[in-house]
Amino acid sequence: MIGLSCYILADTFFIARGCGAAGLTALNLALPAYSLMHGLGLMVGMGGATRYAIAQAGDRTARQNVFSHALFLAALMSVPFLAAGLAAPRPFAALLGADGAVIGMTVEYLRTLLLFAPAYFLNNLVLAFLRNDGAPRLAMAAMLSGSIANIFLDYLFIFPLGMGMFGAALATGIAPCIGLAVQSLHFLRGKNGFSPRRTLPDVRQALGILSLGASSFVLELSSGVVLLTFNMLLLRISGNVGVAAYGVVANIALVVIALFTGVAQGMQPVLSGCFSRGEHGSAALVYRAAVVTALVLAAAAWLLGSLFAGPVVSLFNREGDRELARLAVSGIRIYFVSFPFAGINIVTAAAMSAVVRPREGFLISILRGLVVMLPMAAGLAALFGTAGVWASVPAAEAVVLLLLPLIFRMGSKAGPDFSPLD
Repeated sequence: MIGLSCYILADTFFIARGCGAAGLTALNLALPAYSLMHGLGLMVGMGGATRYAIAQAGDRTARQNVFSHALFLAALMSVPFLAAGLAAPRPFAALLGADGAVIGMTVEYLRTLLLFAPAYFLNNLVLAFLRNDGAPRLAMAAMLSGSIANIFLDYLFIFPLGMGMFGAALATGIAPCIGLAVQSLHFLRGKNGFSPRRTLPDVRQALGILSLGASSFVLELSSGVVLLTFNMLLLRISGNVGVAAYGVVANIALVVIALFTGVAQGMQPVLSGCFSRGEHGSAALVYRAAVVTALVLAAAAWLLGSLFAGPVVSLFNREGDRELARLAVSGIRIYFVSFPFAGINIVTAAAMSAVVRPREGFLISILRGLVVMLPMAAGLAALFGTAGVWASVPAAEAVVLLLLPLIFRMGSKAGPDFSPLD
């Protein structure tokens, strides 16, 4: 997940150095489209892989049916993004808030990014299944290979070749293709327990996959919606420089959030396996280990962010814009307070889906991403301006954390007999 988040972080760094603050603003305006695409891919991948893990006690046909339905859903979902990249990148960019000053750069990045939609969806799908098919190291190698290639290609396309925003988007799009090439080794070696097969469509199977992956989708979708909302608020409060500062803060935070998502995804196969065997005590132990891991990572990220906010921001501020630096440094120090709360919330939402309690997972995700976050951002921005926008993230995450015991008690009667509070 660090590797995946570096797709965008590398873009942020190289675009900031090669295209300046205008390029950074254009990138941040385009990122909600990436979050939506990535979220849908995770929904199908995580939901399908959870079904696959639980079905491993059954026959091979059941497992193949799960993968075939997930593959069909991923292909179907990629079509609108591909069509938007081909036919309507400019209206899409305008919808995301791009104006005359940066719309050209935003369109250039969006068009290229969306044309690689099928690769993103297939990459997320196969990665999740690999982790549940005894090949987590290959999945990690695939993600890191794509990330390293993306960083190298970013530099090559933006600087020696002078391809600007198009080069950055092209490097980001090639990365999942390289990841898929590495993942293909699982099939070439004949170690795969899953492969597509001809099967009749089963609406219940498809809905089951989507329901178990819904919390992963909402997690990513909410990131995009929050990004879009914050962009709009900051455009009104501090203009394009505020959006550029948020681009720095959000993309550094993306790496830390990816750590929590990585812990959650690493936990899922183990937790689902324990649960399917009825080992609820072991499942609860796995969950607690994941929470402790997330908290340690959160503390380290907060400490590093607080100590080195200035030097880190300067890496993304080629033009030495003092206002951008002031806003971004303040943003890092306030925004990063959210990490301990976010780590627990993300891991807990994933744990609920992993033990077939998707309603609780969905509720946690939608509360932290939309229901609590958006009014908190609007209210605090009205009261405290830019500082209020930054503060809305830790405030919303803390509120959702306080609501977790209530969510568990509400769902305990309807779902399987498992609770992280056991």
